[in-house]
Amino acid sequence: MYDQAFKAKDSKPTSTDLYNAACSWALAGDAKKAFAYLDRATMAGWDNPAHVKQDADLRGLHSDKRWAPMLQKLEATVAKTEANLNQPLKRELEGIYTTDQGVRSKVDSVRKKFGMKSPQWDALMAEMRTIDERNTKRVTEIIDQYGWPGKNLVGRMGSLTAFLVIQHADAPVQQKYLPMMREAAAKGELAKGNLALLEDRVLVRQGKPQIYGSQLRTNPDTQKMEFSPIEDEAHVDERRSAVGLEPIAVYAKRFGLDYAPPQK
Repeated sequence: MYDQAFKAKDSKPTSTDLYNAACSWALAGDAKKAFAYLDRATMAGWDNPAHVKQDADLRGLHSDKRWAPMLQKLEATVAKTEANLNQPLKRELEGIYTTDQGVRSKVDSVRKKFGMKSPQWDALMAEMRTIDERNTKRVTEIIDQYGWPGKNLVGRMGSLTAFLVIQHADAPVQQKYLPMMREAAAKGELAKGNLALLEDRVLVRQGKPQIYGSQLRTNPDTQKMEFSPIEDEAHVDERRSAVGLEPIAVYAKRFGLDYAPPQK
């Protein structure tokens, strides 16, 4: 399906599209096509070596002789593109990204294997809280020193990392830095889609309807996932599109939900 889509006349695949195609081919067992798409993703601007190294979708490629050269090319391309950034700070944020996402990569396997009422689940949640507290302390120190660590200072991934840490922080931290993040997004230093997720999370924590439909909850009666209330739900896709988010029906499928917003 990716191959077919990319052949369309109006196809303009992003680096993320190409990377996701590589992941799909890796999972399908076609290393040749997976590496070809990883190369195309690199040339299109894919800039996240840390994610490539820990992405479970690509584990089947690690023993291939093409793995190390691919990583070297990716890292060299990113280094050339980001030569004028604050490299020490960028590397520090890459390390923080690895810890933030690394512990979260264990969630699905622990939930499926042991359940959410197990000692293993409790241990994972405790580990996550410890990592989040440590990362929040350091990232807020960085923000207080430099202002928002945006694309021009630490690159897209550095800015994403700072967002993730604030997104996983306590409510007072989120509310404190939200105005700064709005300014950063307006200047192009933070992805508008990232800001939208935090806007929703803050609203939901305040007991208010969310704007972009990014936050879900477990229904206490059915124990099934559902969207937290959405303001003006019929027009949610228009707001999502404006900040670069996929249609909400597509997003819902990530959580195993069949959903369509109400008619306008």
